[in-house]
Amino acid sequence: MTFRVMGVDPGLTRCGLAVVDIEPNRRSTLVAVGVVGTEAGRGLDERLLVISEAVDSWLDLHRPQALAVERVFSGTNISTVMGTAQASGVVIVAAARRGIPVALHTPTEVKAAVTGNGQADKVAVTKMVTKILRLDTAPRPADAADALALAITHAWRRGVGLQGAAAAAGGSVTPAQRIWAEAEARARRR
Repeated sequence: MTFRVMGVDPGLTRCGLAVVDIEPNRRSTLVAVGVVGTEAGRGLDERLLVISEAVDSWLDLHRPQALAVERVFSGTNISTVMGTAQASGVVIVAAARRGIPVALHTPTEVKAAVTGNGQADKVAVTKMVTKILRLDTAPRPADAADALALAITHAWRRGVGLQGAAAAAGGSVTPAQRIWAEAEARARRR
């Protein structure tokens, strides 16, 4: 049975949106990917409305079973963090209105899940997302690739790690699944 996840890389200027179908054996298939953008010169209320309307449209069109959003973390630029948090709130409320479960994942968790390295750069994440989804070209911009990585991470984490992978594969675990499970365990210990 396929599990459909929508990933969101929140932001006021660019908000990455992606929908991925994941099979029990972790085979991942792209359904849709895009970026909703807002202009910095517009008022906050208008920018959040644009994001809200886009997310509403995606949720209604693609009907995901879960929503994965990047967890906002504190950085040096407080205004950027605030805008990202506000965009996240709009996205989370849209899912809540539809009864769609929401999960928050840190950038480190996402990097570890898709590359095996929680410190991977955006190039490595994009490369692995392209490979995992069997795409001919890399998703652009980085916000789109990040949204895809979030969706993949959530579905893979939902699969209860190595035991779930073994059960889905009829009792055996592939080397890639073993490496992924080990990387996930290391990321949790940090």
